[in-house]
Amino acid sequence: MELVLILGPMKSGKSLELISYFSFLTYTNQSFALYQPMRNVRDEQIHTRHGMQMEAKKVTTLAEALTAPEGIIGIDEMHMFPESEGVIVEQLLKQGKKVVVSSLDTDPYGRLFGVIRNLFELGPKEVRYRRAACECCRNPEAVYTQILQNGEPVTKGIPASVPDDGTFGYRSVCRHCFVKEPACS
Repeated sequence: MELVLILGPMKSGKSLELISYFSFLTYTNQSFALYQPMRNVRDEQIHTRHGMQMEAKKVTTLAEALTAPEGIIGIDEMHMFPESEGVIVEQLLKQGKKVVVSSLDTDPYGRLFGVIRNLFELGPKEVRYRRAACECCRNPEAVYTQILQNGEPVTKGIPASVPDDGTFGYRSVCRHCFVKEPACS
């Protein structure tokens, strides 16, 4: 049916937009299901920085959505799912389901996550791109999520699955403030 992508860096309001979309549906007769990756250990539900939250099923794969009776499927933190999950989204679309995805679009190196690239190849009906305030210069044009260790940008050796145990920090940054390579010494 149709694919809607809500993309952008951390702190740009992606989850808020996803919750806003699905909270409205609770007052309709349209059935929906919300999913979130098991790898997201930060939240038990879809949660915004403003305190809004909505129940979502934690899963390691979206495969169970293929047999779900709901006509609208919401997926939060899509970048935390394996690249291969794009095939499942494609199957959901072929079943006639509407799929609404919220996710970071780029990895810590500024490249599209593989799973997001796969979703673009499915021809989304709509792409809503969110921006955040740059946490360095306060410019309202942040498009990247910078990973930090001890307050400094990390540009090499970032694990594929960044642990949310306090080892790393995050900040949204604009193109000007984004550090792709370490400074020369």
